[in-house]
Amino acid sequence: MKGVEEYLSDNFKKRSMGIVCDFAKEIDKVYTAVFPTKEILKKVMDYGAKNAMLFLHHPCIWDIRKAPKVFYQMDIDMLEKFKKSRVSIYNLYVPLDNHSEYSTSNTLVKALDIEVIEPFAHYSGAINGVIGTTKCVNLIDLNKKLSSALGHQTKCYSYGDSNIKDGKVAVIAGGGNDIIFLKEMVENGVRVLITGISSENDRYAKIYEFEIENNISLLGGTHYSTEKFAYIKMCNYFEQFGLKSEFIEGEAIYEDM
Repeated sequence: MKGVEEYLSDNFKKRSMGIVCDFAKEIDKVYTAVFPTKEILKKVMDYGAKNAMLFLHHPCIWDIRKAPKVFYQMDIDMLEKFKKSRVSIYNLYVPLDNHSEYSTSNTLVKALDIEVIEPFAHYSGAINGVIGTTKCVNLIDLNKKLSSALGHQTKCYSYGDSNIKDGKVAVIAGGGNDIIFLKEMVENGVRVLITGISSENDRYAKIYEFEIENNISLLGGTHYSTEKFAYIKMCNYFEQFGLKSEFIEGEAIYEDM
């Protein structure tokens, strides 16, 4: 029986990024998505895709409900169909988290109408987050703004002042709830973090203790929903090169919050 590794390119096996599955010599259309769930892969095939590429943030599937193992491999049967239909798979993780017009955090910031002050949150050679100012004066309004932008209810853990001091907030799409980043926030006088994964579990116990001790409030909007704006915007990037592009909507896992 074939395993996922038999479909992976040599480049991906070395770098864990880039061309994941090299199935197409020419590309006529690009589909973008955050995670390669079976449902996403099936949608690409249902569209009748040929000589195309699926452009992803993550080459694996995220599901916090199955913790401690939260990342899972792509469906092998779907990969076989991709190969026969000449649909390659490409992923761009850290480089698209890095501060830029297309980054995961910057595109989320734009969706929330937050004015950027400066990038922050260094990891793996990238600057993942943004410190900015919001027009929302309190956490209730900011959480409503986040829910509206993401298209579903979000969650707020209010561990500090309900009013947002000087309107300053930190934004890190995806998995930004980390003590290293929280310490950097404190140094910058910021006490509100908007991120994707905010679930209370044993893995994050010490992080929540730090947030409570330092009066840092946390707003969570799920891993998927906070990262999707980058892949919506990437369609514009591909269109600049004459490549038709389409974002494929996935599903948020509300247990992330």
